[in-house]
Amino acid sequence: MKRKLHLFFSTSVGVLMGATLMIGVGFYRTSEAAPSYEFLDLFTKVLHFVQSNYVEEVDTKKLIEGAIKGMLSTLDPHTVYLPPESFKEMQVDTSGKFGGLGIEISVQDGYLTVVTPIEDTPAFFAGVEPGDRIYIIEDKAKKVKKDTKGLSLQEAVGLMRGDKGSKVTIHVARKGAEKLVPIEIRRDIIKVVSVKGGLLENDYAWLRITSFQSHTSRDLRKKIETLVKENKKPLQGAVLDLRSNPGGLLEEAVNVSGLFLDKLPVVSTIGRNKAKKEVEYSKGDAPFKDFKMVVLVNEASASASEIVAGALQDHHRAIVVGKPTFGKGSVQTVIDLENKSGLKLTVARYYTPSGRSIQGTGIKPDIEVDRLDVALIDKAKKGGRILKEGDLEGHLVGENEKPGDDKDFDDPTKISKGGDDKDDNTKDKRPIKEKDGKKLRVDDPKELVKTDYQLQQAVSYLKAWHIFEVQKAGGEKTAMIKE
Repeated sequence: MKRKLHLFFSTSVGVLMGATLMIGVGFYRTSEAAPSYEFLDLFTKVLHFVQSNYVEEVDTKKLIEGAIKGMLSTLDPHTVYLPPESFKEMQVDTSGKFGGLGIEISVQDGYLTVVTPIEDTPAFFAGVEPGDRIYIIEDKAKKVKKDTKGLSLQEAVGLMRGDKGSKVTIHVARKGAEKLVPIEIRRDIIKVVSVKGGLLENDYAWLRITSFQSHTSRDLRKKIETLVKENKKPLQGAVLDLRSNPGGLLEEAVNVSGLFLDKLPVVSTIGRNKAKKEVEYSKGDAPFKDFKMVVLVNEASASASEIVAGALQDHHRAIVVGKPTFGKGSVQTVIDLENKSGLKLTVARYYTPSGRSIQGTGIKPDIEVDRLDVALIDKAKKGGRILKEGDLEGHLVGENEKPGDDKDFDDPTKISKGGDDKDDNTKDKRPIKEKDGKKLRVDDPKELVKTDYQLQQAVSYLKAWHIFEVQKAGGEKTAMIKE
């Protein structure tokens, strides 16, 4: 076993189909833990009895690997054994190009669950949604139809991977659906564009990061410089959109934060030894530290996204808007084993600059904004009726409110406010356009803001921020004149 071990953060709580994006932060050394020989002796005896007396010949290698997997399954879901083939695939460079479906999965409450589909991938366009629980994986060409109960993440990934152009069907349980929903997906080479953006209007920009890859901070810097030139003067404000971003490289999370922060702490990690804390700092050049910022997040914003949002929030560089994030705050180290296999082991938790743990709780927005249906709001307004609390599905019923009140609302469908319904909140409702026979997401922010309620609110906060500062400056000036 290698003595020096590369340290990683895992994305969200899962793996991407074809590559696991991880967060590297240098090296990590394990302590020498004394084994309990009493229990090792018990294990050896059981192994011997099985080898000697089982009704059929057994594969000792499979027995040992099965024992290792069983041992690790008693720990957290991110600690896993990686057989040689899986370990090799996991080591694919995080360049943003890999084969598969374009989906990130996790085990939640014992079920194989979709954290988020990656934008503009086969899974994204096939209609896979955050929160979908995958019950069955079916590959007709391979004559495989597997129940996912009891499968590890790596085993599930192995079933869903395949050659470009081949098909796989996942049968998912979805909130609101009475039976399993079959989704057929054609595998492809996934090319993820990590940075998108444009001017929402004069002086205000939309900056979207889909994942943190090897050149994300460089690409984001270039994008902002391009938008400044297009605007012909410095920006007054920008929305950094991290919704449904599953994470990525820690180095890039730190570098992205450094575009907006002076030399300040971005994230810290603490392992078993609580007295030992590792701190990552931004580089300190902060080329874009002046314009105002809103960071947009939702329940599928995870890992590196939470690091950036937490750092900008703690240093009062930006206000965070949206819904509480996923809550992936643990660190994994990947260990090379002798037989070309690997061990991904959880070794620490990470914390925001103020010392907040993100694990299990996520980043709480400064302002919570639900993902309302803009079309229904507009319809209510056109009908001469203002949207009210009673129109929201699942609203708290007032003491004097009677069932069926406000029947004059002309759409029988109540406007969903999201709340605990992650499907409503995380489902991407951006418009789709056809180009060369392919479906593509519309990424023109001037079009997005027409239908994206959270983005609309983010822009409003940016403008209000600027107005309040102008009023404050004017008030101070007036006071000075009076004196």
